[in-house]
Amino acid sequence: MSTITFGTVSHLPTRTPTRSTARSAAAAPVRLTRRGKAVILTLAVAAIGLVAIVLGPSSTATDQAGTLQDTTTVRVLAGHTLWEIAAEANPDGDIRATVDDIIELNSLPNASALQMGSEIAVPVYE
Repeated sequence: MSTITFGTVSHLPTRTPTRSTARSAAAAPVRLTRRGKAVILTLAVAAIGLVAIVLGPSSTATDQAGTLQDTTTVRVLAGHTLWEIAAEANPDGDIRATVDDIIELNSLPNASALQMGSEIAVPVYE
């Protein structure tokens, strides 16, 4: 048979809050909800976007034409390389810089994009 008792039981210990319990509750780590994480992520992306817009490239379109560079056209023959063409165009200069200039001037994806028989623009160096 079982017994039911109403009232206080004196043999169970009661917990009284101590200073260490109050301190540990105050120093509990902050836990973010899913919404809080989304808000922080959105703010971070917005801040990065704002910095990219403010500090990004600052090119401006104007109605004035840029300075033209003197060029000549060269027909690419069988066995010609961009290095050879650049060396002929600028024999006393830096060949690598000349190759880069030719690539940029002709909007080539890389130095091996030359097609036999095509005409390319080559800067004139003095």
